[in-house]
Formats: sequence, C-alpha cells, structure tokens
Amino acid sequence: MTTDSISAGGGSGVGHALTDCWTMTRRELARWARQPVQVVVGLVFPVMLLLMFGFLIGGGRGVAGEYVDFLVPGMLALTMAFGLESTMLAVTQDLNKGVVDRFRSLPMASSAFLVGRSAADMLQSAVGLTALTGVGYAIGWRWHAGPGAFLAAFGLLLLLRFAMLWIGILLALVAGRPEMVQAVQILVWPIGFLSNVFATPESMPGWLGAVVEWNPMSATATAVRDFFGATPAVAADGGSWAAEHAGPLAVVWPVALLVVFFPLAVRKFGGLSR
Repeated sequence: MTTDSISAGGGSGVGHALTDCWTMTRRELARWARQPVQVVVGLVFPVMLLLMFGFLIGGGRGVAGEYVDFLVPGMLALTMAFGLESTMLAVTQDLNKGVVDRFRSLPMASSAFLVGRSAADMLQSAVGLTALTGVGYAIGWRWHAGPGAFLAAFGLLLLLRFAMLWIGILLALVAGRPEMVQAVQILVWPIGFLSNVFATPESMPGWLGAVVEWNPMSATATAVRDFFGATPAVAADGGSWAAEHAGPLAVVWPVALLVVFFPLAVRKFGGLSR
C-alpha cells in the first residue's frame, strides 16, 4: 500500500499520510454517532444467535460437556467472518455516493481511505467481541486460562477479522453496488455454518466433517477454545491433522488470505477511475 501524499507545505510525507489516515478513521467512527441503529443491530445480531443456539436450539451435537463452553468461542469466530458484509456495505455506499472519487481528488495519501476503513472496522470488531464475551459470561460461559491465553485468543479472532475485512473491501470494489451485498450473504452464510461453530465434525457425515475441519473458521474456533482452557471433552474436535494443528492453522489461514486479497484490493482501489 502506498503512503504518498501531496502537500502544499513541506514536512514528512509519511507524517502527512498518517494524518490523512487518522482523519479517515475519525470519519468512519463518526458514522457510529450518525447511524446508532446500524451499530446496535451489528452488536445485537450475534448476541441473538448466541442466545438462540444456546437456549432455543441448544444440545450441541457431538459435544461432551457444557455446550456453552463450546458455543461461545465458535460464535466469536463466526462473528468475525460475518463482519465482511458490513465492510462491503460501507465501501459500496461510499462508491455509489461519489465519496471515494471526491477523496481521491483531494491532496491526501492514496492509502488513507482504505486504512481508515480497516482501522474503524477493527475497532468495531473489538467492541463486538467484548460485548459478545460479556453476554457469554452472563449465560454461564467461563474461560479457564490466564490473561495471556485470553489475549492470544482475542488476537486470533481479530486476525481472522482482518483477513475477512480485506476480502470484503475487494468484493465491494468489484461489485460496486450495495445491492450486491445480498449476493455475498448467500455465500457467506453457508460457509460460516459449514464449520465447527455449532457442532463437532464427528457428528457429521464423513465427507462433510472433513470439509468442516479445513474451514479457516473451524481452525480459529478450535484454537480459541484451547486458549480459553475448555475442558478436553469440549475442546476435542477429532483426531485429524487439521484438528491437532488448529493453532498454527488459525494463523496460517488468515495470513494466506491476506497475501491473496490484500494486494488485490489495493490494486483494485488504485485502478478506480478518477
């Protein structure tokens, strides 16, 4: 990502670029005050899913132990994946309103828009994780490890979110219209549920369980359960290679996605017509 900036005065180009990025981040955060309903809905929806699966559906196919200890880490991972829809919607709205074109015509760092968008999204994701964790604690979920392991689990969750964020930015730049978010939802939901968030792969048909175990979200969910100190019966996710190496895969998968989608998104943004 370039950090060039055109400035009337002197000074450091990097310094001006950082100022521009911070300005764009503040712009994105200002949306929270102007659109509080959208923010609240984004926080409440995963909570509703957690409560629905924890109490209304419940059971936890294939889970030995407290289902809530299995469900909450999985829901945290699922929320990080579903976040790409909000990213895509925000970017497509700016594209259609001409906001991106106006920013690109200003003497500002070309990286500022994408950095501001990603920084605001990551902050919102951190807030969402905190809220969902609090609800999980209220319904009986507990972590059984130290603060270092707890922070490591949150780090893996935010790493997954960061990778999904850039997928959302690229899809938004390619689609160009908010209406296309619905088409993306049709794909995101099956992929999200095709994981070990709600049930263990052992409870599924053999071929389906194998697919689920290699889902990047499954790797993150399993690694997070381990970091939270879930009991072996709850944390167990089969004896496959993917399940036994969930920790490394929870890092490798997001990094691989970033290697692919980050440069594609930056290149696509740079190629937009002025």
